[in-house]
Amino acid sequence: MRAGILLAAALSLMLLFVLPSQAFAAEVLQVRSATLLQIGDRNRNYSVQLACVQVEPEDEQRAQDWMRRELPRRRRVNLRPEGSADGVLLARVTPIGDDLDLGAALVNEGLAQVTCPGA
Repeated sequence: MRAGILLAAALSLMLLFVLPSQAFAAEVLQVRSATLLQIGDRNRNYSVQLACVQVEPEDEQRAQDWMRRELPRRRRVNLRPEGSADGVLLARVTPIGDDLDLGAALVNEGLAQVTCPGA
């Protein structure tokens, strides 16, 4: 467990400092909650939290169902890292071929609220 947290933290730091303004493609392995994804990139997998959005508990199931429809297993996505928290990468996630950030789409669907000023 600790090794996984350290790996996620190292990956987050690498993404923030080596590729700060770039997006990179990864593959969705699992939608774990309305805002938490399990992502695979080559031989690694890690958790990614959608940046700047929050889902209320009463909307969690509807939002999670919506995310699962939008992100079937193996769907490729671009990640734009925003930071990390507790070993989890915070990122804006956009499915390849779509223009809309998933966090913004959840807000547009009325299933989430924006948590970052100016986002």
